[in-house]
Amino acid sequence: MLLDGKRSIQKTHYDILSVKEDANYEEIRASYRSAVLNSHPDKLQGITEISDLHHESQERFLKVQKAWEILSDSRTRAVYDRELRDSRQETETAEDVSLDEMIVEDVGEVLELFYQCRCGDYFAIDSEDLGEMGYSLGRDENKTLIRRPDSIPASVILPCGSCSLKIRLMINVD
Repeated sequence: MLLDGKRSIQKTHYDILSVKEDANYEEIRASYRSAVLNSHPDKLQGITEISDLHHESQERFLKVQKAWEILSDSRTRAVYDRELRDSRQETETAEDVSLDEMIVEDVGEVLELFYQCRCGDYFAIDSEDLGEMGYSLGRDENKTLIRRPDSIPASVILPCGSCSLKIRLMINVD
């Protein structure tokens, strides 16, 4: 998963439908049906009177539709998977960083992780962003921990807030 300079998550189609990348057709279909019911603009019409919320719900619905369009067809899914795999391999980073090297700030209910860039700005991610990716970020005494149900090591690419450098946050789940 990549984060853009505005610190919002660029989600994959799998993230949008909340399924694993090895999910079968039936799992994708079930998740799509749930997502489309929860994001359909007609269903949310009474709730989303404010224009920003209405626009956001329409945007979410369109992303769900696009994800289903790609992942429901085995040929388009295979092409998408190949492009996704290639984009992950081609991402060049300035360095790999472990969780222990990150600065942790407790901001109420959210934990924020920072790592200073050589330009003076920071690479950053917070517990909400990690939560959307399926990770649980918490603190145990003085140690910061990342947990994920499948216990598979992973990494997250973080861009600098100012320059074009990126780092890879290595997540070695215990």
